[in-house]
Amino acid sequence: MTRPLSSAEMSAQKRLEWLQGEERKAVESRGEKGRMEFWLRLTRSRVSKDIKAGRSDVYSGFTQVCRLFMLAMDKRAAGDARLWNQLMQYAQQVLEQNPPRH
Repeated sequence: MTRPLSSAEMSAQKRLEWLQGEERKAVESRGEKGRMEFWLRLTRSRVSKDIKAGRSDVYSGFTQVCRLFMLAMDKRAAGDARLWNQLMQYAQQVLEQNPPRH
């Protein structure tokens, strides 16, 4: 027999279901572009919350991630896809090891 979920567990489960549902709706309506826009909106919201909480290093962290991504895109466009492939492989590994936060 399983015990009922605590309020914190239920809240976490509902958040995860919401994330999955909203991402699915974004993909259904706008494809991969919708998925990207969904995650950008969530990221922008989290950055704002972190800034308000006094964690201003989020600016430099996000800036570095964006610069790395742009560098990988530039190198791939120039014919060298190694950095892009490494970045995509690393991102996939990290996301598989760390499922969405509840």
